[in-house]
Amino acid sequence: MAKKKSVVYPVVFMLVLSLVLTLALAFLNQITTPTVEFNQDIELKQKILNVFNILPKDTSASNIDKTFKDNVKEEEYKGKKLYVLEQNGETQAYAVPIDGPGLWGSITGYVGISKDMKKIVGIEFISQSETPGLGGRITEDSYKEQYRNLDISNPVDGKIVINKPANGGNIDAISGATQTSTFVVNMINEDVSEFIENGGK
Repeated sequence: MAKKKSVVYPVVFMLVLSLVLTLALAFLNQITTPTVEFNQDIELKQKILNVFNILPKDTSASNIDKTFKDNVKEEEYKGKKLYVLEQNGETQAYAVPIDGPGLWGSITGYVGISKDMKKIVGIEFISQSETPGLGGRITEDSYKEQYRNLDISNPVDGKIVINKPANGGNIDAISGATQTSTFVVNMINEDVSEFIENGGK
């Protein structure tokens, strides 16, 4: 009997411990989910404001949320969210969703287009899994700022964004990450050009 008890006790103990830990994790998940979702929402709003170049100096969550609500409207576009910058009752720009394959996974983001669709006003990446220090540098300001107020009124061979030194090149590819740079340019040319051709519909 003593031998059976020595076997049963550890099994029962592990089952009880597993149940307690599972309940504890479920409880922690329940109470932290709203905070995680709020932080993700604020991060997205901050990126959209940056696309439109209206990111306030005070980047507290409350101010980001207020600035977004005062200036940006959300609309549906091809099953995704399209953000519209409206100031003084007039549309100023659109944040168009882009997505496509990267070197190691999918890349998603938003490209800001002026109302007349002749300029890219900014770009932000929502998710990417490119190599840190190489392709991952697409999220760095030095790369993204190239798109700020970029003239796209004269496409070359149907392309609005082209890596230098190709004919019509207007963007410097990331050194050592030419493939990722090309993936980004391709998805912009595909998704944003389609948006422009369809008149924003």
